[in-house]
Amino acid sequence: MKASNIFNLLFICLCSTGLLAQQDATEFTIDYEKFVLDNGLEVILHVDDSEPIVAVATMMHVGSNREKPGKTGFAHFFEHMSFNDSENVPVGANRKMIPEWGGSRNGGTWSDGTVYYEVVPKDAFEKILWIDSDRFGYMINTVTEAALEREKQVVKNEKRQRVDNAPYGYTDEIIRKNLYPEGHPYSWTVIGSLPDLQAATLEDVKEFYNQYYGAANASLVIAGDIDVEETKALVKQWFGEIPSGPEVEALEPMPVTLSETKSLYFEDNFAKLPELRRVYPTVASYQEDEYALSVLGQLLTGSRKSPLYQTIVEKYKVAPNVSAYNNSMELTGEFTIRVRANEGVDLDDVQKAINEGLQDFETNGFTDTELKRIKAELELQLYYGVSTVLNKAFQLVQDNEFGNDPGYISTRTKMYKNITKEDVMRVYNTYLKDKNYVMTSVIPKGNVDLAVAGAEEATVWEEEITGMKENEEVGQGEEAEYEKTPSKYDRSEPAFGETPLFTMPEVWQHDMPNGLKVLGIENNELPLISFSLTIPGGHRLDPKGKAGLASLTADLMNEGTASKTPAELEEAIGLLGSSIRVSGGQEDITFSGSALARNFKPTIELVVELLLNPRWDKTEFDRLKQELRTELKGREANPQAIGSMVFSKLVFGEGHSHATPSNGTLETIENITLEDIKSFYKNLKPENASLKVVGDISENEVTNPLLRLSKIWQGKAPALPEQQVSAEKAKGKLYFIDVPNAKQSVLYIGAPALSGHHEDAPKLGFANEILGGGSSGRLFQTLRIEKGYTYGAYSYVPDMDATAPFAINSSVRANATLPSLEIIQNMVKEYGPGFTEEDVKLTQNKVVKENTRAYESLNAKLGMLNQIEKYNRPVDYITREQQMLMNMSLNDFKTIIDTYIDESEMIYVVVGDKATQFEEVKKLGKEVVELDIYGNPVNP
Repeated sequence: MKASNIFNLLFICLCSTGLLAQQDATEFTIDYEKFVLDNGLEVILHVDDSEPIVAVATMMHVGSNREKPGKTGFAHFFEHMSFNDSENVPVGANRKMIPEWGGSRNGGTWSDGTVYYEVVPKDAFEKILWIDSDRFGYMINTVTEAALEREKQVVKNEKRQRVDNAPYGYTDEIIRKNLYPEGHPYSWTVIGSLPDLQAATLEDVKEFYNQYYGAANASLVIAGDIDVEETKALVKQWFGEIPSGPEVEALEPMPVTLSETKSLYFEDNFAKLPELRRVYPTVASYQEDEYALSVLGQLLTGSRKSPLYQTIVEKYKVAPNVSAYNNSMELTGEFTIRVRANEGVDLDDVQKAINEGLQDFETNGFTDTELKRIKAELELQLYYGVSTVLNKAFQLVQDNEFGNDPGYISTRTKMYKNITKEDVMRVYNTYLKDKNYVMTSVIPKGNVDLAVAGAEEATVWEEEITGMKENEEVGQGEEAEYEKTPSKYDRSEPAFGETPLFTMPEVWQHDMPNGLKVLGIENNELPLISFSLTIPGGHRLDPKGKAGLASLTADLMNEGTASKTPAELEEAIGLLGSSIRVSGGQEDITFSGSALARNFKPTIELVVELLLNPRWDKTEFDRLKQELRTELKGREANPQAIGSMVFSKLVFGEGHSHATPSNGTLETIENITLEDIKSFYKNLKPENASLKVVGDISENEVTNPLLRLSKIWQGKAPALPEQQVSAEKAKGKLYFIDVPNAKQSVLYIGAPALSGHHEDAPKLGFANEILGGGSSGRLFQTLRIEKGYTYGAYSYVPDMDATAPFAINSSVRANATLPSLEIIQNMVKEYGPGFTEEDVKLTQNKVVKENTRAYESLNAKLGMLNQIEKYNRPVDYITREQQMLMNMSLNDFKTIIDTYIDESEMIYVVVGDKATQFEEVKKLGKEVVELDIYGNPVNP
C-alpha cells in the first residue's frame, strides 16, 4: 500500500474510534475492553453488531524511523513481504483467499508504524485470526530468495507509480533531505531508495523481523459483531504463542531546529504547473500544541475569509487555492503551506502573497465565529470517523500503540473543545512567526525562471530506463524448506462459522407533487445524515464546442446565493457543521452533502437556496474559469489521466459526450460565457430528479421540509440526446502516447459493452470477478504476484446510462510493457474457454459474502439508493441479483464472456516512453497508431 501515514487525516480531521456515548454536546467516551496476553500483545475489543462483519487491525510499532542509512524503505518493504507466505497458510492466500471469502485486506507503512487490516463477514472471523496470526508470528521461515526478488519488483513499481511517474512525486524526498539533519530517522522517505531496496538480502529480512516483529511491540484491535469471551479465547489460542521478541527501546521526540531558511528548486519532468511549499518544524504527536496547530492550518487557508486565501486567490490571483496543515508524528511534526500556482506564475509572486497573508493574520487575527465554525465542522468529522468498523479499529489501535490509551478520543475531543484564540496565536508565534523553514519550488522542466529567486537546485536519484535486466526477471520460485514451528494448537485452517446473510435495509420512497422522487433509508446508529439530490443531464446537455458547461455551472452554484456572498454561504454551512457540494458529471448535476441529524432541516434549506437562488457573480465566474484552466493544464501532467481520456475518446467515439471529459478541455472552456451558465441553469428541473437521504432521520422529517420546495420548483425535464458509441474504427488497434522518460507504461484496454440499464449488467459484473475483480483476480495475481511487473491490475465495467466499456487498467514497469500486453492479450482470449465450474462457485461465494460488508457506510447505502432510482431497480435488487447469480450456470457465464469480453474487439492504449517502448509494442502484432496527449494522430 502507499507508504504514508494513513492515519494522518484521521488526526487532522478529528476522526474518532468507535460507537460513542455522547454525555453532553462535546464530551465522548468509547466502549472497549483491553487485555494483555502473556507475550505482551495488547488486545482491544469493541462490539458493534450493526452489521454481520468484523474488522481486525494489527499495528506494529515500527516504521521507516527505525531504519538505518543505506537500508531505507525496509519497513515498507517488509510489509509487502509479510503478505506472501507463512508456515500454516498457503502461498499467496492473504491476497487471494480473503477477497474470495467476501473480505477486504491491506496494509500500510508510514514513518512511525506499520498496520495490517482486514474486514470480513463474521463467518470468516476465525479464519482471519488464523491467517493474521500466521502472518504475524510464523512467516519468517518461509521467505525465499525468489520471493524476496519478486517483491522487490512490486515495491519498485509502487515507487515508480507514486513517485517517479507522478508530477511533484519527488517533493517529499527533497523536503526530508533538507528539513532533517543527516541521520535523523525522518531524513529519508518511507518508500526509500531503489538502490537500497535492490541491495536488500534474506539476512536483512530476518534481522528486521526478529528485532521488531515481536508480540510485545504490537497492538491488536478486533471490532465488530463479536462475542467478547469467545473472542478472548480465540485470540489467546491464535496469538498467544507468538514470541514476545526483544525489547524495543522507545524513541523519544527528536525536534529539529533550522539555523537558516533553505530554498530549493527542482525541474519536474511531469509537472505542468509551478508549485511552492513551505515546511516549518513543529511538535510531536499527542502533545497539546498539535491540536492548536491543526486549527491554525484551517484558520489560515480553510475558508474564503482566511488570510492566505484572500491574498493568494482573491487579491493576487496567482493560484486557484491554497492549503495549510500540521502533521505531527512520533518524533516531531511539520507544518506545511502548499500552493500549486496557475500556469506560468512566478513563484516569487506566490511567496510575496504568502508573506502578506501571514502578516495580515498577525495584525488582524481571526474572529470567534471562525473558531466556532471550525469546531462545528470537527464535530461532523468526529462522527464520520465512527461510521465503519474499520475506522473504529484504526483509531483504537493507533491511540493504544502511540498514545497508550485506546480511549484517547475523549482527551482529544476536550483538547479541541478547549482551544482558544490565545492558543492559536501562541502556536503561530512559537512555530511560524519569523521562523526558518524549507521551501521548495517545483517547476515544469525548462522553466527555471519560475522558481523563487536565489533557490538552489535540488538533486534526487532518478532511475534510468533500460531493457529487462536479469534481476527483474522474477517468478514464484520454489517454496522454502524448513522445520515447522511447534504449537500446542492445531494451526490448520479453521472452518467457516455460520453463514451471515445480507439483509436489504428498508427503503422508503415518496413522490413529491412537482415530480421530485425522494428515497431514504433510516439508520439510527449515529446522529448523521448523508444526502444527494441528483438532476439528470449533466455533460450530456453541453452544447457542441462548450464541453465543461454543466460542470462549470455546478461549480458556480457553490459560490454564494442571491442573498449570501460566497464567504457568508460558506460560514452558514460551516457553523452547522455541515457540508454541501454542487458538482457536474457526465450524466447528472448533483447536490451532495452531510449533516448532523439535528441540523438537517437548516442544511436542506441552504440546499434549496443554492438551487433556486444562484448568485451568478461575474468575479467568481472569472476566478473559477481560471481555476479550471489550471486544473486542465495540470491534468496534462498525469499519465494515468492522459490514458483515461484517450481511451474514452476512442471507446465512445467522435461526438459522444463521454468521449470528452465532463469538465471540458482548454479549448472548449474558452467558449463558455456567464450567459451560457445562466442558460444551462434552466435545465435543472424537478421532473426525473431525485433526492436520496440516509441516516438518523424519518421519512416525514425528510419530506416535510420539501413541501415548500415542491411548490416553487416546477418544470419538465429537458429531453436528453440519443447517443450511440462509434468505436468501430478503433477496435483491434494499439494507440501509443509518448511521455518522455516515463518509468512506467499506463495501459487501458477494452471495448464497448453495455449500459447500466441492460439486463446483463449485473451478470457481466459477476463474470468479471475471476478475471479482474480485485487482488484475487487473475490480472493482479499474474502481473503483480507472479511477475512483479506492476503494483496493481484490474478490470471493470462502470455504471452509467450510456453504453459503458469493459476496461482493463494497469501501470507496468516500462521495460515490461510488451510482456504485460502479451499476458493480458492471452489471458482475455483464454478467459471464456477456460472458465470452469469451480470459477462459478468461487464467484457465487465471493459476491454473496462480500455483500454483507459492502453496504455498511452511509455513503454505500446512498449508492444503493442511487442504483434503485437511476436504473429503476426494485428496492430488493441486491437480493434478486444474488438469486440471479446463484442460478447462473457455467454456460451462462461463458455466454456473457463471449458476448462482452472479446479480445479481438478491444482497443489498446499505451502511455509511455516512446524512445524505449514504441518499437517494442509493435511486436504485439496489432496496427500501432501514435497519438498526442489529446488523442490526435501525430502523423495523420
